[in-house]
Amino acid sequence: MKMELQEIESALESLLFAAGDRVPLDKLSEILEIDKKTLKLILQNMMDKFRNSNRGIIIREIDNGYQLCTNPENYDYVKKLFEPRHKQGLSQAAYEVLAIIAYMGPVTRAKIEQIRGVNSDSALARLLERNLIKETGRLDAPGKPVLYDTTEDFLRSFGFKSKNELPSLEGNEILLVQENLRENLNNINSEK
Repeated sequence: MKMELQEIESALESLLFAAGDRVPLDKLSEILEIDKKTLKLILQNMMDKFRNSNRGIIIREIDNGYQLCTNPENYDYVKKLFEPRHKQGLSQAAYEVLAIIAYMGPVTRAKIEQIRGVNSDSALARLLERNLIKETGRLDAPGKPVLYDTTEDFLRSFGFKSKNELPSLEGNEILLVQENLRENLNNINSEK
């Protein structure tokens, strides 16, 4: 069965809306029975249309998948809908831990604390609570320490398609990155 472009776009909107979260390109390709290269072109075209037509929703590419999101220009309105759920910002320690995990993940708590030189339990708990990091398994070493890595929410919150978009580092600049992450988040929030 050959689908028309308008049918494909309609189906994509429905799939992304129904999913609520990121849907991998592979899954969309499988469901619609369209090759990934063609589907990616259609999605990019839809993203451009949404962006240029001042709509209330946009399609975002996140880690080789796609998600239907609200237009950042409508942030002030959407924020009012969820005001009682106001979240407090991250601390300096949390940004430091997040930067280390973003660049070195998956990484253990011991490695994070070795780099920072202080206990990082509360920062890790806060980042887990905010779903910016997740436990990805255990290291095959004595005590089987937990490994931490970033989540899709991290990518979404900081505006990255994948971890490959993180700025490159030289030497021991990892602790300076937390300032860049904070600026990036502030820029995204001010655009909303």
